[in-house]
Amino acid sequence: MKIHKFQNREVWELFRRGKVTGSRVKDLLVKRGTEEKVGYYELIAERLAIRPDGENPMMRGTRLEDEALARFTDETGKKLNTDLIVWQDEDFPNMAISPDGYVDGEIITEAAESKCLASSRHVEALIKQKVPKEYEEQIKWYFVLNPTLTTLYMCFYDPRMIVHDFFYLTIKRTDYEDGELEGLKKEMIAKLMSIDEQVEALSKGSKLEF
Repeated sequence: MKIHKFQNREVWELFRRGKVTGSRVKDLLVKRGTEEKVGYYELIAERLAIRPDGENPMMRGTRLEDEALARFTDETGKKLNTDLIVWQDEDFPNMAISPDGYVDGEIITEAAESKCLASSRHVEALIKQKVPKEYEEQIKWYFVLNPTLTTLYMCFYDPRMIVHDFFYLTIKRTDYEDGELEGLKKEMIAKLMSIDEQVEALSKGSKLEF
């Protein structure tokens, strides 16, 4: 066994990057036949990316969005319109989505969504070639709100990565089973109706102050 001594915490933390330490064992061990835990991808990311700077993830995603979409255009030749727009359902105005970018045309058939995630999540999506589960409903919503949309490009960008800092995944409307998108829309309509009922009930007889 080797023993290493450090004079300050910063150097100590740097030495620990990419290593299986005691606090991480539980994040790496999985039952046979199950998917890897996030700790697995964190260790890979620590060996392939520079240290995170503590920037707020949401602010970071907004800051890097244009760069991510520009990289997509560079790699595919598809020019994206990145105007600030909202797609709104004609019958249910409270159902909407704001695309990060889309390919202009008489009808819009292609759009792009940028994701500038933590390096570990970036690596996970890259290795699995799969969109993280928490974004599955957001992707479906694109197709629900735009009936003419056939293709959505999910663009993953992390400039902290030494390699594979950018890649994209292609999702097609045809990837979904018959009735899957319609089912989501019906579920959301029911949810909105419930919200409307609650708002009306809570507002009756009350004086709103601003």
